[in-house]
Amino acid sequence: MSELLTYILSQDSFRKNRLPSLYSDFSIQKKTNPDGYNVNVAAWEQALTKAARHGYISRSATGKADAMPNHKSDHLVLRVDEGLLRDLESPEWGRPVGLAAVFEDAMWNRSMVPVQLYKASGTSLRKPQWGIIDTSALSPWTVMSWGLKQLKGVMIGSGSDHGPRVQAQELVLVQNLQETGERLVKEVMSKTPSKAELIYSRESFVESFATILDDGSALSNADFDILLLYLSRDKATIAYDGKTIKFRPTNDSPKDITEQDAAIASIKALTATMTKQVHNLERKIAELNASAKSALQNKNRVSALAAVRSKKLAENNLQQRLDTLTQLEQVYIKIEQAADQIEYVKVMKASTGVLRSLNTQIGDVSRVEDVVEELREEMSKVDEIGNIMNEVGPQIDESEIDDELEELESKEREAKEEEEAEQTRKKLAELDSLGLDAKDALRKAALAQNVESALEESIGRLSRMSVEEGAEATAQ
Repeated sequence: MSELLTYILSQDSFRKNRLPSLYSDFSIQKKTNPDGYNVNVAAWEQALTKAARHGYISRSATGKADAMPNHKSDHLVLRVDEGLLRDLESPEWGRPVGLAAVFEDAMWNRSMVPVQLYKASGTSLRKPQWGIIDTSALSPWTVMSWGLKQLKGVMIGSGSDHGPRVQAQELVLVQNLQETGERLVKEVMSKTPSKAELIYSRESFVESFATILDDGSALSNADFDILLLYLSRDKATIAYDGKTIKFRPTNDSPKDITEQDAAIASIKALTATMTKQVHNLERKIAELNASAKSALQNKNRVSALAAVRSKKLAENNLQQRLDTLTQLEQVYIKIEQAADQIEYVKVMKASTGVLRSLNTQIGDVSRVEDVVEELREEMSKVDEIGNIMNEVGPQIDESEIDDELEELESKEREAKEEEEAEQTRKKLAELDSLGLDAKDALRKAALAQNVESALEESIGRLSRMSVEEGAEATAQ
């Protein structure tokens, strides 16, 4: 069982009880059971899209993913051929004979588009919600007619018991393409890069963003062809001339690649190449050093001398590469500074123009002084009018105000004294109540004590009488 089939069977929509339906020719259910037909089509389309996204679909002849880490696989392009059908073949249910209906429905919905049609179109072939093309341009008949001419048939009914036959073709997986583009642009723009950092050669672009969609596998060359076309034509987020790539932070950014852009891309590419050479030379020097030590331990002086000689040559080459790399880095830093200075000068020039326009609207200094003087005169007029209005207002006797205020204070003082007197009466009443309760308690306690004393006295008297009567009886 292939890795692709293992992954697809792990999806919830490919439970064991649904496999007979998914592997059958469900295209005949389009009219008799449209719900079941749509469920099967959606299950296959989503499973194949996810499998491609995670690198389970390869362009190799066997259709199996390479076991090496970060292997190249098709993530954005689905190659439909005999290898794909062989990888999807189930030991129990055979090959999926309904895939022709899946691809037809996907092309109708524009979730999959033939690669050659996508590249040849003057405009992007995006979904209706992307709002780019006329929906009539991608009717199933139009797509299949074009495919019959260009691809020697997209889907042709064989008339056999195995359902429609699927012929070789390459389809752009629109969902994966859109997600990859959004991730890539977000990663680049989130770093607030300088102008020079927005420029890449194709080689450095491929190396920098190979695993942008999946960490375990790299995008294939076919994926990058489609991705660059999508970013430059459909999204207009980059300028691309086949060699140099420049990101456009805004819609006003230049759409063309200049000589300066190409030079920056070349310097960055050469710097990356020199860096790799330095790492290789360092590794080679370490290996030669180990070989020389091993030869000395084995008493092999000739091999040791050869290893030391090769090591010296490698060290000289390394020093030359390091010097060149240092110069390239210095040049690149100067280019970055110059590019930033150009942007700074542009901003300053634009700011100067804005200030000049604003100052023109204001006028010269004498006009500003006249405006300020007029403002002061008008403010002084407002003060004079306020003073006059205060003089016209009603005259109030200050003695009456004092008498009224004193009366209010007296009433407030009497109310406060009355409140304090009431609180004092309440406290005295509480104390009187507490005193009566205490006297009653004392009286009851004294009465109880007297009763106890009387009982004790009676008990003592009775005891003495008993003793005396006993003594008399004994005497007789």
